[in-house]
This record gives sequence, structure tokens and C-alpha cells, in this order.
Amino acid sequence: MKLKALAATACVWAALASGASGAEGFDIAITVDDLPAHGPLPKGMTRADIAASYLATLKTHKVPEAYGFANPAKTTSEPGSAIVLDLWRKADYPLGNHTFTHMGLAKAPSLEAWLADLEAGEPEVAKRMTGWTWKVLRFPFLNATAEDPARRAGAMTWLADHGYAIAEVTVSFDDFAYTDAYARCLAKGDTATIKAMEVQYFKQVDDGIVRMKTLSQKVYGRMIPQVLLTHLGGWSAHTLPTVMQKLDAAGARYVTLSQAQSDVAYLEADPLRGNGPMMERAAKRKGIAIDEVIKPAPTANVKELCK
Repeated sequence: MKLKALAATACVWAALASGASGAEGFDIAITVDDLPAHGPLPKGMTRADIAASYLATLKTHKVPEAYGFANPAKTTSEPGSAIVLDLWRKADYPLGNHTFTHMGLAKAPSLEAWLADLEAGEPEVAKRMTGWTWKVLRFPFLNATAEDPARRAGAMTWLADHGYAIAEVTVSFDDFAYTDAYARCLAKGDTATIKAMEVQYFKQVDDGIVRMKTLSQKVYGRMIPQVLLTHLGGWSAHTLPTVMQKLDAAGARYVTLSQAQSDVAYLEADPLRGNGPMMERAAKRKGIAIDEVIKPAPTANVKELCK
């Protein structure tokens, strides 16, 4: 989609957007994937800059905890980026495992290869987490391979035997989809396209909050504690202040991951735990129709921006 078309669409969305759907209070845990480095590094930024900005925003909104799920291979491929893990801990936020290289369970060469990658991700996390619970896994790509029951069973057995908890996701605004385009547009100085991206993305956030609340009521009959998935990239840091303002307006009360996941909704028998968003998974398992629930607009157009 050309910039002109994107801008026109964004203006329509802006006119339709009504912000968050009411201010009924709800608990939500903030989680951040792909530490220390998500996506290309935007011009004029360092990984430490991105982390510092992210952390400052979270602290401003009095977020008590934000698990940062790490892919420690980046500390080698981007020398100097390990400081991000240190900054996270200095902020008194915990680290968790996202596998060493962000290897997806479904596409790994074998279960053994995936487990090796998972274990390789442990040392950089463990050494920074003395006295904290660090055996918490976020499945890369939210894929716990429902397509291969034997591989999934092997992974889940290993995780249970080694004391791992699984970090679920109930809401995400697809911030990752904008990361590359944002870096390209910054490099070109294309502020008009960045502005149009912001309008489009913040409409996604508005719709995502509406969807989150509606799904919770349809699937559970109440507003359950939520777990938000975000990513530690330049775009996400740039837009996080507004995202947090929208969550505040929607009635967010920030809690820890363990507090959110202690709710009975997270304790239901679930053969596909960790595989995709939890509320959508529960709706399918319970036979609850959710096709009419609002969905944020697709983001495919963003891939072509500023090329």
C-alpha cells in the first residue's frame, strides 16, 4: 500500500477509533520478548537506549514487574547488547527463557535440537537471576507445536521435569509487525509514513483492548487477569508510552506474571498450553463462537513501507 493510501485509511480509522472500551478495572501483567535485541537497530539508537526508554515508560506507569524473555545468542551477534539484560535486572525486573536463538519448537530440526537450544539460553539468564524464579519459558512464535503431538509431549514432559513454568499470552497488539518498517523509515527520514503507521497501530491497540475485554467476557463470563506480549524493539519503545496511556484509560491495574497466572482461568486443563493466545485457544476448546468479536486490521501493508 502506498503512503497516500495508508494515510487515507489511517485517517478513517482515527475517526472511528473511540479509545478503550470503558474503564472497568482489570489486572494485567506486562511481558517483553526478544531481549536484548528485537529486529533491526533504528538509526541513531543503541540497544541500551531502547531498553532504557522501555524501562522508563514501565516505571512511569508503576508496572511492578515485566518479565523480559531473552534470546542470549544476540549478545554474541550484537556485541555490547548484553547490557540490556543488566539494565533489566537493575530495574528489578526478572528475566525468563525464550530459547538461545529464538528457535521455534515446530520448525526445530528435532525435539533434541530444540531442547539443546532451550538449555543454551539458560546460563545468561540464570547468572543474573540469583534469588529469583527464572525458569519461565515463553515459546518462540507462540508455537508449542499442536501439529506434532509427540514432539509437544516430549517438550512438555521435559519442561515439567525441569521445573519450568510457561508464560501465556492473552493480548498482543502485533508491535513486531512494524519493527522493520520503522527502522527503514527512520533511515530515510520519512516522518509522514511513520505518523501514518502510528495512527494505524494505535487503532490496532484500541481494537485489541476491545477484543481483549469482549473475549474475556464471552469465554469466561468475567474479566480475567491478562498477560500482554510486547517486544523490545525500536518501534515498541517509541509507541509504548501511548500504549500504556490507553491501557490506563481502559482500567488497567498492573500485576506480576505469577499474580495474573494464579487465576483459575490459567489453571484449566489445557492440552495446548502455551500454543497461541490463551483466550482464543480456550474458546475453541469450549466450542464458543468468537468470529464476530472485533479483530484488529491486518498489518501486511506495513511490510512494503519505506523500501
